[in-house]
Amino acid sequence: MTATIDYGNLMHRAMRGLIQEVLEDVRDNGLPGEHHFFITFDTQHPDVQIADWLSDRYPGEMTVVMQHWFDNLTVTEEGFAVTLNFGDAPEPLYIPYDAIKTFVDPSVEFGLRFETQESDDDEDDVEELAPVEPIVEDVSEKISESLKDKIEEKLSDTAPGEKKDADVVSLDSFRKT
Repeated sequence: MTATIDYGNLMHRAMRGLIQEVLEDVRDNGLPGEHHFFITFDTQHPDVQIADWLSDRYPGEMTVVMQHWFDNLTVTEEGFAVTLNFGDAPEPLYIPYDAIKTFVDPSVEFGLRFETQESDDDEDDVEELAPVEPIVEDVSEKISESLKDKIEEKLSDTAPGEKKDADVVSLDSFRKT
């Protein structure tokens, strides 16, 4: 019996299970509404499978977007495979859940960040996982000013009386003080 409960690893497994369940639903039913994912992963993870030119271009980490076009989504207990478009060139990727650093769905301002911290014990090269930090924040603050201007310009192009698709609402207005 262990001396302590490893809550950090238990949380990581649970959150990676959540990602697996979400991806299985997307595989079976497609992306609903405006949902899309930004997935950042460690390109040096031993089980990641990406084209050599991608690992050369992104030697540490890479962020992929699953939104308008993706194909061949396969979800397993250990990770997922998907074909994404890079400059009109479809590329197959395999990303194990253990390689994921962040999983974000900006359409609903939801995200997960998986942080690792190295063990102080030099004899043991096992990484200890830091607690999972859920990211629920107003992502509009991270949008560059030029992108904000383009969005406002697009919104102002909407004719009077024409229905807009959605309005961005900050969660700050709902927070208790």
